[in-house]
Amino acid sequence: MEASTTIRAMMAGNKIVVPAYQRAYSWDTPFQKSDRNTQTNVFLEDLEEYGKSNANSPYYFGHFLFEERNKEFNVIDGQQRLTTIVIFLSSLFAKLKAIRNLTESEEICYEDMVKRRNVIRFSTVDYDNQLLIDYVIDQTKADRNSIYTESSRRIVRAFDFFNEQLASKNEDYLTKMLLIISEAACSTHLVQNESEAIQMFIFQNSRGKRPSNLEIIKAQFMYNVHLHGNEDRDALTIEIKNRFESIYKSISSIEYRINEDDILLYTLRVHFNSLWETNSIEKINKILANGNPIDFIRSFTRSLSTSFEQLSQFFGKHERENFAIHSLIALGGIAIAIPFIIKAYKYTLTTDEISVLCSALENLVIRHRLIGTRADITSRINDVFEKFTEENKEISPIIERIEWMKTTSEWWWAYWNNEKLRDSLQGGINHAVAKYLLWKYEVHLEQQGKSGYLPTRFDRIISPELEHIAPTTEPEIKPHGYGNYDEEFRNQYLNCLGNYLLLSKSHNCAVGNISFTRKTATYTQNEQQREVRSLVPEDGIWSKEIIQKRKDKIIAALIAMC
Repeated sequence: MEASTTIRAMMAGNKIVVPAYQRAYSWDTPFQKSDRNTQTNVFLEDLEEYGKSNANSPYYFGHFLFEERNKEFNVIDGQQRLTTIVIFLSSLFAKLKAIRNLTESEEICYEDMVKRRNVIRFSTVDYDNQLLIDYVIDQTKADRNSIYTESSRRIVRAFDFFNEQLASKNEDYLTKMLLIISEAACSTHLVQNESEAIQMFIFQNSRGKRPSNLEIIKAQFMYNVHLHGNEDRDALTIEIKNRFESIYKSISSIEYRINEDDILLYTLRVHFNSLWETNSIEKINKILANGNPIDFIRSFTRSLSTSFEQLSQFFGKHERENFAIHSLIALGGIAIAIPFIIKAYKYTLTTDEISVLCSALENLVIRHRLIGTRADITSRINDVFEKFTEENKEISPIIERIEWMKTTSEWWWAYWNNEKLRDSLQGGINHAVAKYLLWKYEVHLEQQGKSGYLPTRFDRIISPELEHIAPTTEPEIKPHGYGNYDEEFRNQYLNCLGNYLLLSKSHNCAVGNISFTRKTATYTQNEQQREVRSLVPEDGIWSKEIIQKRKDKIIAALIAMC
């Protein structure tokens, strides 16, 4: 490869591969009717802006870093841009072919940058590559079924987005865009060995958009193996690559549920058995700078790979099959719980034991989120975390601590007790948390007098929204069936659990700012909607007294559950 070249010349005659230990496709695409800037629409807008300009110099696609292996070029830096270029070109050529046959020069251009006979110029990570071939390059797969990784979904969304954007474009636009990309300038650097590749990666990514902490740690680990690995260097390098291949596969399936850098931090807390660890980069850099770090690199990389694998189960199969796990995850904001969960999996606890632990941790998290105390919760639970070990893997001390915190009146511990929880439920509540609480209340109502009943999962509610039974804006048409909109009603009753109701988005849009009688006629879809109807006598008013009565019922149920 030439150091200064064009995109077409860089790709022509070469096989460019994203190695398995590298990150999968991570660029975002805007959803329909979204004006949010994402990488793919900025990619297209930049090309279009260049096309409208009178620039004499070619469009510049930046610098690419490669390592040559077995006559293939492994991408060290630049794979997100390359993947997007291939996706865009595949869409562009498909649209152009729909208008007319490609010219001979266009056929050669396609062979140089996309595919020549059965040779595909660019391959992404193994677990996404067949999808890239079938859906994007060959376009033999039209459905979106059997797409299991978030990176595959991103590839599909990017291709669909480009198809949509190019659908109305004419031949002149398409040929101009093809010319811009094929003649776009770029620079390349071919590293001589992996040590140089890692150093270049760190240097490249200390500028511009910062890579994740996990990517930085991976590069530093591999660099330190090259420095200190001695005769075990090659074996250790392969081991780390394999670990990170497993990590990135896990990331591709759960990254929409949890941040990879958070998992890095939680693993650090488990590895060093302390919830006080707060800075992954700082902690690991100190260890790497202190003598020979090889033993730590090997053991921590193993721990990291295991954490990602376990959390893939937790946020995947186990969440789908286990209501207690689903309930904790649905709550969100569960950072204080995850290190306990990682330990539970590490110590091979049964799913039933993990469920019991999740329910206890859920009680702690919901109190922490609702009460919003400035008191430090880490100091209250770190000791039971530290004692939760391979030798003593009983979860009862953790559960007992949480149960005690719920009832104790000792001042240093009482920030999260039932009295504080009850107080926090009286007034306005964050809407995301309120939706969760009303879902829990719905589960409570469903289970009254029933046995063997499968409770409704939160994710079965289609686009859940928080409805104000008495609208925040008083309806103009009177009588409307709501209480007198005086200052007390507006300040103390409109925004409270007694006046909140969990509805699907479509239902919420349908009721809006209408009379109470018309609104309650639609309240037939779940237990709490039917309860609202039963609380008001025929031709009655949704008054302060009834709102208070319902709020008291909800709070009593939540205290009992949480």
